[in-house]
Amino acid sequence: MRIGAHMSIAGGISKSVDRAVLHNCEALQIFTKNASQWHAAPLAPDEVRAFRLGVEKAELTPVVSHASYLINLATAVPKLRAQSINTFIDELDRADSLGLLGVVIHPGTCTSGTEDEGLHRIAQAIRQALQKRPNLNTMVLLEHTAGQGRTLGYKFEHLATILKELNGSPKIGICLDTCHLLAAGYDIASASGYKKTFSSFKKLIGIDRLRIFHGNDSKKPCGSRVDRHQHIGDGFLGLEPFKRFLTDQDFSHLAMVIETEKTKNWERGKISNPDPLDVRNLNTLKSLRDT
Repeated sequence: MRIGAHMSIAGGISKSVDRAVLHNCEALQIFTKNASQWHAAPLAPDEVRAFRLGVEKAELTPVVSHASYLINLATAVPKLRAQSINTFIDELDRADSLGLLGVVIHPGTCTSGTEDEGLHRIAQAIRQALQKRPNLNTMVLLEHTAGQGRTLGYKFEHLATILKELNGSPKIGICLDTCHLLAAGYDIASASGYKKTFSSFKKLIGIDRLRIFHGNDSKKPCGSRVDRHQHIGDGFLGLEPFKRFLTDQDFSHLAMVIETEKTKNWERGKISNPDPLDVRNLNTLKSLRDT
């Protein structure tokens, strides 16, 4: 399994590649715009070229983006729904121009009605986006969530329902987060729980749908439904589950990217020395994989 990290695009989107190289990443995740804003200026052609050349030279694969946290494809509020779908389409366009494997997106939060109604709205929104962009190479990567509040996607059944409503579209993949799995109640910390979890995943969704892992330990225990990332080995997962993931032959063709906390104000975005916390987490994962 390849190991990488989410890297900042401060100073230009191509700078994320420089940061990935500095940290000896093998895979990469980025935001393609400010994740806390609805709108962003188009990507500059020079930056797109520099990014794509940098990724190719560094042999980073896969490279994905994470969609804005403002997007809620499950909402029934007309204005927010329109904003969410339009911004989601823009995220897909930006990722496609950069040659990314896919856009990781949280399915959505059910602000009204039942979970089934929310899941139906999510599938409808994705269908609408794909109909408007039929020639995209970039995939939609649904991220399994921790289930905090009324967030959907915390059960494999939720993801399976969305896939079924989209007629099993090959443009839809899955992203699994190790922290989210534990928080949602999947006991991946134990060997038996890990086996049970992926037996269920294979039955309901299928390994062929899985495209990338987020590698994060959890500050909260199994079943807490609280999404709080912790450094690798310092949370309720510990090191052994990561060893299982990284040496599981079912996942050897995939990648794991960390989203753990960065060192506060580390060189204020300069690219000279690697972030000590990123180095620690990446090296921990590589050690587990390689030994």
